[in-house]
Amino acid sequence: SRSTIKNIKENLFWAFFYNMICIPLAAGVFIHINGWQISPMIGALCMSLSSFCVVMNALRLNIVNTNKKSYKANKSYEKFENIKFKKEKKNMEITLKIEGMMCPHCEARVKGAMEGVVGVESALADHKSGTLTLTLTDSADIDAVIRAVSDAGYKASVSE
Repeated sequence: SRSTIKNIKENLFWAFFYNMICIPLAAGVFIHINGWQISPMIGALCMSLSSFCVVMNALRLNIVNTNKKSYKANKSYEKFENIKFKKEKKNMEITLKIEGMMCPHCEARVKGAMEGVVGVESALADHKSGTLTLTLTDSADIDAVIRAVSDAGYKASVSE
């Protein structure tokens, strides 16, 4: 954000500086003082060049390294370099038989019902086989899953 603000200030400075000199020059204000004058066509070309310079200066932000203070620059990572964190997940996969699923829309509805159930990590509904395959964490409640399916308008039972 500092680079963006700096760039905005640069663009405003150069645009005002340019306009304070070139607009009176193109209007013929200096013709009686020093004899300086440019044609309006050259003035229009200069104005376009000014806009081009402002845009190119703004595009310069794309090549700025915005992550100068990276994690590695901090050096605090060195004490954790050889430690590998492992988080074991205890998931179980169950398959439920769903009655009433007949189309992909039904699959989406059943899968959407599973998004609100605590402990459901992933859900895969298949209307052709009439099944719902769930990956559950150990905090999942199978009764809550069956209630959510029946609230969506389908009947669920544990398949064997």
